[in-house]
Amino acid sequence: MAPFTKVCLLFSIFVGFSMLTSLDGRPPGSAMLTSEFNSSARKDLAAEVAAYADVAKRIIDLAVFGAARNRSYRRLADFTDTIGNRVSGSLDLDMAIEYMYKAMMQDGLDVHLEPVKIPHWVRGKESAVMTLPRTKNLAILGLGSSVGTTPEGIEAEVLVVGSFEELKSRANEATGRIVVFNQPFVSYGETVAYREYGASEASKFGAVATLIRSVTPFSINSPHTGWQDYQDGVKHIPTACITIEDAELMWRIAQRGERITVRLTMAAKTLPYADSFNTVAEIKGWQHPEQVVLLSGHLDSWDVGQGAMDDGGGAMVSWEALSLIKQLGLRPRRTMRTVLWTGEEQGGVGAQQYYDLHKVNVSNFDMVMESDMGTFSPVALQFTGSVAAQKVMGEVVKLLAPLNTTKLETHGEGTDISPWMQAGVPEADTMTVQDPGDMDLCSALWAVVAYVVADLEDMLPR
Repeated sequence: MAPFTKVCLLFSIFVGFSMLTSLDGRPPGSAMLTSEFNSSARKDLAAEVAAYADVAKRIIDLAVFGAARNRSYRRLADFTDTIGNRVSGSLDLDMAIEYMYKAMMQDGLDVHLEPVKIPHWVRGKESAVMTLPRTKNLAILGLGSSVGTTPEGIEAEVLVVGSFEELKSRANEATGRIVVFNQPFVSYGETVAYREYGASEASKFGAVATLIRSVTPFSINSPHTGWQDYQDGVKHIPTACITIEDAELMWRIAQRGERITVRLTMAAKTLPYADSFNTVAEIKGWQHPEQVVLLSGHLDSWDVGQGAMDDGGGAMVSWEALSLIKQLGLRPRRTMRTVLWTGEEQGGVGAQQYYDLHKVNVSNFDMVMESDMGTFSPVALQFTGSVAAQKVMGEVVKLLAPLNTTKLETHGEGTDISPWMQAGVPEADTMTVQDPGDMDLCSALWAVVAYVVADLEDMLPR
């Protein structure tokens, strides 16, 4: 997800994580049915999970109060201070992958790299100036995969609209203009459509460029970036995000019937796909090493922050979960595997290639987990899976009582794990917004859930 699109989560009342689950690896027709969860089975399940209370407490104590306290924060600070941002296809991302490979090797984990091909888009210099009805510099961030302008830029009259519907109703006014979308923020999932598809929708009606109001409910005159998708068969036009303040300014001017012109210059370009890697570390299971509980975050970031919250924090707690288990000398029945994805900001490119490579063994993936919603103080765990699997996870989250995080919510989500969900397998962005204590809580939660599920006698039911 784009680094600045998730600042709203700082004020959210729930969630720091997404998790999906399902397939249990049983032969066809033998998956456990909800009806099998009679009272006796529930008691057996509850007793089995409750037996992990002492282990869960040891993990939590080590992460929150013990020798590992603040470790994930220190690791993240060192990583982001050393490497900085890590845009797809850049040398900085290559350095980040090498850094994490060496660091996890030194941590005593089994580590390897899996090759992938990822997009390589370069922002270049960019600027926008409102030239009428007065001169004003506009803060912009070009959107990923956008084409550039000519060196002299584009200067054109502006059409300000508040929705796709208004654009269609005023289609005859769009030709030759720069369309400014001043759409209201409803939710990230709904409003992001303007960032993703605004350029193509405006191009259909002859627009020469688009400026999109940043997809966030809050702004301090800061534009947000993110990926956008051109539609096949539609002319590619330059597109960038502007601040809420500037979008609303032009909206007010337009409502008064005044003429607005903007000069836009963007040197953005798309280079050939680059070679990269997903970074994989694991603790092999002692009984069923072929069965996997997968934890994940992504290493790549956008180029205008440090990539600390999006998603350095998620990557670090996914590494830290393995570190905690190893430090305690624990070894689960199944393999605990951390994958640090690459090319996530371009639509989960690295994760999709990982899925394509491993889907032949999809029945061996017990659970897949992704932390990419911010490493804030967790108060709930999101989960998608069968009713039977939800009953198991309902018992597991009871072990998180010392963290005050025993709420299980439905509808887990995450760009990088969406292929597994479809297969049925159960933001300011700098270090300043990170909190060491919150990261400890996230690490402890991640480690407890992953370890217990990896060590249960049976895989999670479909």
